[in-house]
Amino acid sequence: MTKTPPTFAKQDKLKFFRTLNSRVNNYFKENNIKKTGNWKLHLKTIILITVFLAPYFLILTLDMPFWAHLLLTIVMGIGMAGVGMNVMHDGNHGSYSNKNWVNKFMGGTIYILAGNVHNWQVQHNVLHHTYTNIPGHDEDLDAGRIIRFTKDAKWHSFHRFQQYYSVFLYGLLTFNWAITTDFKQMRTYLKRKLSYGEAKSPKTLWTTLIITKVIYVSIWIVLPIVIGIAWWKVLIGFFIMHYTAGLILSIVFQLAHVVEETENPSPNELGEMGNTWAIHQLFTTTNFAPKNKIVNWYTGGLNHQIEHHIFPNISHIHYGNIAKIVKETAAECNLPYYEYKTMRSAVIAHFKHLKELGMKPAM
Repeated sequence: MTKTPPTFAKQDKLKFFRTLNSRVNNYFKENNIKKTGNWKLHLKTIILITVFLAPYFLILTLDMPFWAHLLLTIVMGIGMAGVGMNVMHDGNHGSYSNKNWVNKFMGGTIYILAGNVHNWQVQHNVLHHTYTNIPGHDEDLDAGRIIRFTKDAKWHSFHRFQQYYSVFLYGLLTFNWAITTDFKQMRTYLKRKLSYGEAKSPKTLWTTLIITKVIYVSIWIVLPIVIGIAWWKVLIGFFIMHYTAGLILSIVFQLAHVVEETENPSPNELGEMGNTWAIHQLFTTTNFAPKNKIVNWYTGGLNHQIEHHIFPNISHIHYGNIAKIVKETAAECNLPYYEYKTMRSAVIAHFKHLKELGMKPAM
């Protein structure tokens, strides 16, 4: 049975969001800059797509030893994750450009990453951004039985070891997109009548899904085999590419929401949340490595998850500049602003939290 989505409180504590929104808008107005991407994002797009696709063409055109083939598939995985976090992500949030067709085109890069625009927008833009860290509503917390991400999830004895085996499962994220996840999500979302933006007919959505999957398999598996690369080399390379990308994406996602500080609030008996949506984001989200230029550049600002969750319509290239505004406003309103100074400390905190969640709950 589908749970009724919770509703959020109507009043902001000390008018937090109203004040914050005004200050952020003034920042863009005073500096005469747009909230969408600029040349920095455009250059990054070229670099990351090149990192992703150039090794593919090298594999197709050059005769090379298998070890070199495998190294290139790892590079492809790194580029694949980079395109997802920077290009596809901003595009599907409508923050890449002020032109709608550009956002759609960049958001559509998810098709060469093995995903589906409709499913991603429903899961991420609707379920995750609206119901962040709420058990039973935010699908990012649902790992089935195998990993226990919240205290609300049922405990199994094997969870005692999840801090060890979870990292190996993280790498399967995009591989599962390619073979099963999209089909399951499409069926579920259509049944629940979930959509993002203008709703499309089930026939159109299913047709798009099937055609794009056929094209995807043709490009990444069939074509290399046809030109003469051994099928087993193709399949191993395909898996390594996805495993690399999936591992990177999963760890980046988990550091923002599955650590000790972030909460997993549930609605009361009336289906109401205790905080407004904006304040809810502060309690359920954390930043990491905010001053690390490499992490900032590569993760597409996903290390600034607080800013992203409150302002998903602003391109990630601006998060570093507006973070100070968000942090100061939260402090003025006596609200939390969680962050780990380094990525290393965030990774340690995540797996420490997994260990705690894996312990048998007290009766």
